[in-house]
Amino acid sequence: MKLGVFSHGDEKRVGEIRGDFVVDRGAGTIFELGERGAEIPLAEAQWQLPFEVADYVDFFSSLEHATNTGRIFRPGDEPLLPNWRRLPIGYHGRAGTVVVSSTEIRRPQGQRGEDDFGPTGKLDVEVELGFVIGKPADGPVPVERALDHVFGAVLVNDWSARDIQAWESRPLGPFLGKSFATSISPWVTTLDELRVVPGVNQEPPPLAYLAIDNFAYDVPLELELNGTVVARTNARNLYWNVAQQIAHLTSNGSSLRTGDLLATGTISGPGENERGSLLELTWNEGPFLDDGDEVVIRGEPLGEVRGRIVP
Repeated sequence: MKLGVFSHGDEKRVGEIRGDFVVDRGAGTIFELGERGAEIPLAEAQWQLPFEVADYVDFFSSLEHATNTGRIFRPGDEPLLPNWRRLPIGYHGRAGTVVVSSTEIRRPQGQRGEDDFGPTGKLDVEVELGFVIGKPADGPVPVERALDHVFGAVLVNDWSARDIQAWESRPLGPFLGKSFATSISPWVTTLDELRVVPGVNQEPPPLAYLAIDNFAYDVPLELELNGTVVARTNARNLYWNVAQQIAHLTSNGSSLRTGDLLATGTISGPGENERGSLLELTWNEGPFLDDGDEVVIRGEPLGEVRGRIVP
């Protein structure tokens, strides 16, 4: 099932996407559906943010992406830090700047170095999936029951200002370099529509609270820049799965709330054309995004997420 929130006239409604039509499911939320009502053509729906984002966490779950960025920023050293294969690393983002697909993205300003404040010169994209929590939890969630809390998935573009990020991430993690905007696809696709495949081998074996037969979702992804596809990858490449992410996130007693968004981090594959960011595709030499550029991430059955850069 694919569910979103659309406006048709002056009222917001929950819509169930069925082929080229949207079925009206009432004025509630995607988590509490009403009876099926009238249908309207899909092209006539004006999409809103599909759910109110409670908390937003972005993980770092792609082995290839982590390895590439390690080689870029720490040449000559071991690309993976010692903890990477032992826990799903993540950071807490800003829920209030998650926006629906087609929202224009204003180029952010920030500190780019010593005595240097201005608009980013290294605006980048990140091809990601996001998982939406539908069932809350007040304490640790066992890894084998974690998927009971997942309502569905969206496509995510975690826009990143690489120069701001690099300067501010000493010693802490991303802050203003990522908090300005995160785009998601206009509807949430329930997990039953995703194809599950075996995940990659995890070595060393995860600790007991993360131990589960590794799995992944087979979602082919493509990154398009100004009408040209510049990368193709697949979510099945991810090292850490969403059940492990939830188990780790809640292991210290942290709660889950309905509407939490858990993003995978950039999804890259082993090939040079399977890299899910311009940072990796250009090996940090650019070009990065110019004003007026339009980015589209596609991944069936999740649809697409797009955004255009404005000054």
